[in-house]
Amino acid sequence: MKIKFEDIRPDSDSSFRILLTPRLQNTFLWHYHPEYELVYIDGANGTRHIGNHLSRYEGSDLVFIGPNVPHLNFDYGVQTEHQKVVVQLKENFLGEGFFNAPELSQVRELFERGREGVSFFGETKVNIGRRLKRLNELHHFQQLMELLDIFQTLATSSEAQALGASPVQLEHSFAEQQRLQKIYHFVEVHYREQIRMEEIVALSNLSHAAFCRYFKRMTGMTFTVFLNQYRINQAKRLLLQQYNVSESCYESGFENLSHFNKTFKKIAGENPKDFRKRHLQA
Repeated sequence: MKIKFEDIRPDSDSSFRILLTPRLQNTFLWHYHPEYELVYIDGANGTRHIGNHLSRYEGSDLVFIGPNVPHLNFDYGVQTEHQKVVVQLKENFLGEGFFNAPELSQVRELFERGREGVSFFGETKVNIGRRLKRLNELHHFQQLMELLDIFQTLATSSEAQALGASPVQLEHSFAEQQRLQKIYHFVEVHYREQIRMEEIVALSNLSHAAFCRYFKRMTGMTFTVFLNQYRINQAKRLLLQQYNVSESCYESGFENLSHFNKTFKKIAGENPKDFRKRHLQA
């Protein structure tokens, strides 16, 4: 069983597709498709796994994903009542050259940024989430106008975070996917604790050398880099919830502040204090 290719057909009398709460929480759907995807989920805590990016969202999430980037369904493992809206569309869903119009220059830039994944937070997430929930109530022409306005709003929002997700190798066996799923779940549960490499290797049922080769092939990074990125993503979430730098450091699994600051700056391009200040004053 290979990674699933999702064949997407636009809705009847429409140039794009809208999915409402598809109820896939018990399905580990690691898949890809050539369409762009705008996803909003509300009332859930879950995994955001896009390409080689993996983090945890809390309460709700709003993400724009580019073509052919493998991703996990956002409702995987969710046990709470939730709402999910997915809009899927081809880059040329309005015809070749449509986005070359000068009026759409910012939307065109958003689509370029979307190739690596973009998440949105704050009032942007709340506002766009509310509008996406109502999208299916509109007639097709109104849906199109509303969707273009949503893209313009996202394109000009400062409440956005680039995920830096790059496509990974698409052809993986089901056993390899299941092994990766076990590792991800272990990290999700235990990232606040000290995680020893021996634990992860034992979990994979591979030798140390074989595990290192396997994980790099599957994710494009070493396990240490992956774990640091996951913890920094958790720290960013805490900082945006007005935790201070020290609290965010220890709550995200780092054992000393110096290492946390150094790792945060290496991954995020700025120190945590500046990150917190920039976003909370935005």
